[in-house]
Amino acid sequence: MSWWCSTSSLPWEWSPRAYPGVWLVMAAIMVAYVRSRRRLTPEERAADDPRRPIAFVLGWLVLWAASDWPIGTLGSGYLASVHMVQYLMYTLMAAPLLVIGVSPFTLRRALQRTHLTGAVKVLCQPVAAGLFVNLVLVATHAPVTLDPLRASQLGSFFLDALWLLGGIVLWIPICGTFDEVRPSYPVRGVLLFLGAGVVPMIPGAFLTFADNPLYSIYELAPRVNGIDARDDQQMAGVLMKVGSVPLIWPVIGMLFFRWAKEAIQPSHPRRDPAATAAVASGTGRTAAPEIRPNGASATTAPPAG
Repeated sequence: MSWWCSTSSLPWEWSPRAYPGVWLVMAAIMVAYVRSRRRLTPEERAADDPRRPIAFVLGWLVLWAASDWPIGTLGSGYLASVHMVQYLMYTLMAAPLLVIGVSPFTLRRALQRTHLTGAVKVLCQPVAAGLFVNLVLVATHAPVTLDPLRASQLGSFFLDALWLLGGIVLWIPICGTFDEVRPSYPVRGVLLFLGAGVVPMIPGAFLTFADNPLYSIYELAPRVNGIDARDDQQMAGVLMKVGSVPLIWPVIGMLFFRWAKEAIQPSHPRRDPAATAAVASGTGRTAAPEIRPNGASATTAPPAG
């Protein structure tokens, strides 16, 4: 029995294959998320965006689809083009949805508990994040790296986890869920354009115009529906070059739209509804602490008179 999708010499069949390791990892992720939501205080729940669980579940489903049969099986041992679809799903679909879905309060607690706040602060700076995600891209798509990693279940799991980590590092500064790393909207747009749009075109060109297949695992794999190994690699190169376009350009447009809106109408700091209601009621008592997205609190002074 295989626990994780990896290279296989079996002829391809459209019969589902079981990967218990994938199921266990996905179950562990969901259990951890549910527990983190239960740890939020009532004040934190009131200040948090109620749509976060929806985003997380969508990202979780994309992650599962990319890891399990049939996409995970095809991408890990049969078709380089599906392998590239996996990369796009991990980095540009699952990662941003998971980042958006995690509450800033939960993120801050987790980083403080693991003493990783400083490391995340450095790694998620725009320049460092762009370099890291493209280093992951190049390193995991080099034949000398990809062939041995895909040959084992553990190596294949490491490859998938590295893709997800690279995507999370890229999207934390773009989504702005971590106050210590919250660049301006134009910087976020440039980071996404360069990090996920321009640089991948270079290795994509090598795959597209190579005379021979570069990856032995896909060259020697059993054929799927008669697709030639070279045609499959060219399709993978095209996906690496332009597959990100429909995913990143709407986000870039949204970022610059928000930048323009912020420039015309500066945003006001968000106040905790409970604190605002206490001040407006004129009770003369100190209001409840205001909970901010970064996890800090500030006590609202009682009204005068």
